[in-house]
Amino acid sequence: MAQALAAPKAPEKPGQVHPWLTLLAVSLGVIMVMLDGTVVAIANPVIGQELNASLADLQWVTSGYLLALAVFLITAGKLGDLFGHKRVFLIGVAGFALTSLAIGLTSSIEALIAFRVLQGLFGALLQPAALALLRLAFPGDKLNMAMGAWGGIIGLSSAAGPIVGGLLVENVSWQSVFFINVPVGAVALAMGLWALRENRSKLLARVDWPGVALLSITMFSLVWAIIKAPEWGWGDTGTLLSLGVTVVVGAAFLFWQSRAKEPLLPLTLFRNVSFSIGTGLMILMAFSMFGAMFFLTFFFQGVHGLTPLESGIRMLPMSAGMIVASPLAGLLIGKIGPRIPIAGGMLITATAMFLMSRLSIEAEFVDSAIPFALLAFGLSPVFVGATEIIVGNAPPSLAGVAGGVQNSAMQVGGALGTAILGAVVAAKVSDVYVGYLGPAAAAIPPDQIEGLKGLASVGMAPPGLPEQVAGVITNASHLSFMDGLHLGFVVSMGVAILAAVLALLVKAGRKTEGAAVHIG
Repeated sequence: MAQALAAPKAPEKPGQVHPWLTLLAVSLGVIMVMLDGTVVAIANPVIGQELNASLADLQWVTSGYLLALAVFLITAGKLGDLFGHKRVFLIGVAGFALTSLAIGLTSSIEALIAFRVLQGLFGALLQPAALALLRLAFPGDKLNMAMGAWGGIIGLSSAAGPIVGGLLVENVSWQSVFFINVPVGAVALAMGLWALRENRSKLLARVDWPGVALLSITMFSLVWAIIKAPEWGWGDTGTLLSLGVTVVVGAAFLFWQSRAKEPLLPLTLFRNVSFSIGTGLMILMAFSMFGAMFFLTFFFQGVHGLTPLESGIRMLPMSAGMIVASPLAGLLIGKIGPRIPIAGGMLITATAMFLMSRLSIEAEFVDSAIPFALLAFGLSPVFVGATEIIVGNAPPSLAGVAGGVQNSAMQVGGALGTAILGAVVAAKVSDVYVGYLGPAAAAIPPDQIEGLKGLASVGMAPPGLPEQVAGVITNASHLSFMDGLHLGFVVSMGVAILAAVLALLVKAGRKTEGAAVHIG
């Protein structure tokens, strides 16, 4: 693999696809997206100060992007199957870079949010097309190696993101974290134009526009409900209405897909048990990983008082570990199949979650580094294996749709994990907070206690407190947050164990290649 990456030869024939050059080209585009995802969170506090943005505005900087991405991923994959994955990938790269430039030049939070939504649409074009190009460039028995290298590249991007973002925000400006996408995008575009070869299905002739509309409404209402539930409450009328729309319109979408001549998402894909299980595994993996990791940033910055750069360094053992673990996972899956590596990976993940549920307020670097390293070697075979199962079990003519399903599963799983674990953490904080306040609680009005509980659910205490109560309130906030964090990790551990059991039912992807695909 190293030799292939070190000195690849350019394809000589118009229809020839060089697998490792394809991997390099699409990786450059995905690196841009991964860097953006990690650095935006670091830039948000400074964006809020300079653009006079509220907390709700900053939430929409992330939520607007997530909504656009989740709504459009499967449709974007289908467009690649229909019009060519190279074409769709390059449009995604160019659009993502240009919207990044526009975000850096904007001076209002409203325009920034609008461009983030547009950026999400271009990101949705880019990611399924990248996976489809890999599926069509690598033969079935080599796809797991490509997925392993792919996971290592994502790990490298994740490791670099917090450090690069912290350095740029602290030493240049928040705009620079978006401007950095422009040169990366330019290189990705040039490399893609040179190295990638166009491919599309001969069998597809039209876009299923009713299916696009129904799926878009379904995904929007689902992700909207997940995003707003922590604010509204899961029993709130707005949340229940959104979930009701999801069920009703989702059922209409499934009915239409069973009748459409050329459906957006052929339901026959899910008749393959391994494809369906792989999708479920991706949701559970993202739930466990993103849901738990979301609250660690509050632990490091709220409880420990670390800077964003210091927090990124604390999380390096996991991100850096994936650089090593993902290629090893790809090789292991190639030798013995995906079942045992994925199940073992989720059990290692469950062990890491258990160790994190034992973290104390005074936790040192090594206390978090050990479970982070375990997470790298636990999550890598799951990410590599589940991606290979989803993409490998789909026919090449539907490689783009399969890539969209994989990315959608990750987005929905991560959003569910963040929302549900957020509710778990907040409920635990609310339950124990007054007890930690002790006698001091009697002197605080009930409405103020509710506000204090809200801050404690993200590991914070209000600034500027009188000296005589500051210590008591801060201590109560930190202790109650730790109780909530511990419970969140226990729930994540349970989800990981469930995924390990589910993994025992999977099989490897198909070894077919090239059927019904036009190259040239």
